[in-house]
Amino acid sequence: MRISAVGTCLALVAAMCSAGVAAGAAQARPAGVTSLYAPSALVLSVGRGEDPATATIQRAVVLRCRPTPYGDHPDPVAACAELAAVHGDFAAMTADAEGVACTRIWDPVVVTADGVWEGRRVTFAQTFGNPCMLRGSDTAGVFAF
Repeated sequence: MRISAVGTCLALVAAMCSAGVAAGAAQARPAGVTSLYAPSALVLSVGRGEDPATATIQRAVVLRCRPTPYGDHPDPVAACAELAAVHGDFAAMTADAEGVACTRIWDPVVVTADGVWEGRRVTFAQTFGNPCMLRGSDTAGVFAF
């Protein structure tokens, strides 16, 4: 009696699977456009060292800005707004903030950004003399994580 119940279950599963295949449930759908926005997704990192290639990464986050800001960044809305203000041009954000006093102790910090901003490839790296100089720069909000 037990063998016939197992056989019935197997027959039922087989019938359901073949019905699904016949109905097209197992066929892959072609990839299509899922958004009207060009992609904006970046990997941001902060590390210790002078050179981005040899720096020891301390923290890294993913920041996505389209269609809505989200990701691992603690404040994706503000970071995306800062990037949008300079059209994703990190070099335009590297000026020192006015009124911030930092020591001249050499303790280099490297920040990097790699990914896509509004559909175009972005790669950025900059070395700051110490963490205070990073916090005092215009990039501070984007790299505040």
